Parts: sequence; structure tokens; C-alpha cells
Amino acid sequence: MGLFMSFMGKVGLPTSQMLSLVMGTLYRKFIEKDIENFDDFHVAILDIFNTINAALPGKHYDAPTPYEVEACFAEWKEAKEPERKAMFISFMKRSVNLSKLDDSTLITGILTPPAAMAAKRAGESLPQLRVIKAIPDVIFVPSATVLALVSVKLSRRIFLGKVASP
Repeated sequence: MGLFMSFMGKVGLPTSQMLSLVMGTLYRKFIEKDIENFDDFHVAILDIFNTINAALPGKHYDAPTPYEVEACFAEWKEAKEPERKAMFISFMKRSVNLSKLDDSTLITGILTPPAAMAAKRAGESLPQLRVIKAIPDVIFVPSATVLALVSVKLSRRIFLGKVASP
């Protein structure tokens, strides 16, 4: 099996050709938009990142900051048509970064499901929370986990002023 996969890596399409194909497709999607000012350019870039994130399950990429997009737009606006594609491709290669989770999000995602189960079991014994028995575990645990993750993102944004990853 290993020999077959090694052979496939040498015979198959090289990554530079695949990258060129993907970037060409993204550029064609990009130039289909009517770009007259910075706002149109920024929306087109965000649309491309939205397309990338929607197409790839599990992996998500952070969009570039508005300052980076504005700097690229200034260069792109001044360039001639043949140079624009090369500028776009180099900008996308620089800007496409895998979204990283921070430690608090990771710890919350790991610890919340067991804590939610323990809280549900403890709440079932209280007469004031008899309603909690009616909620299935399949609904309660993911709901509690999502709420905990949202609260962590919001609290980091409010208290630390950090922008949470999309």
C-alpha cells in the first residue's frame, strides 16, 4: 500500500499545478464581480473566503484584515490587467491562513459535554427542575456545548478586545 501511494505522489498532479488551477478558478470568480471601489473589492475578497470555507468541511481560513485588503486594492488599482492576476494570486497565497483555535475555546469544547451530563443528572434529582428530565441528552449536551462556546467567544471579545475567529 505504501509503495502504491508513493508511486501516486510521483505520477499524480504536482501541487503547483493544483494550486495554479485553484487560483485560476478563484481569479475568474473574482473578476466576474464589478469592482469599482474599495468596498466592492473587499466584498469580492470576503466572498472568495466564504466560498473557500463553505467548500472545505472542517477546515476554515481567516479572512485578511481590511488594512491588508486596502493595501492590495491600492496596488491592484494601479496595475495593468496582465499584472493583476499575478498580484491577486500572490495576495491569496499570503492571506490564506488556517484559522487557529485559542486555548480557552479548545478547553471549553472538551470539558463542556461531561460537565453538561453531570449537571443534567444532578438537576434531575431536584424537584424544581423536573422539566429537565423531558429534554433528551442528545439535545441537551450539544446545546450546552454550543452555548458555552458562544459565551467564551463573546466574553473574549468583550473583556479582552480580541476579535474572535469567524
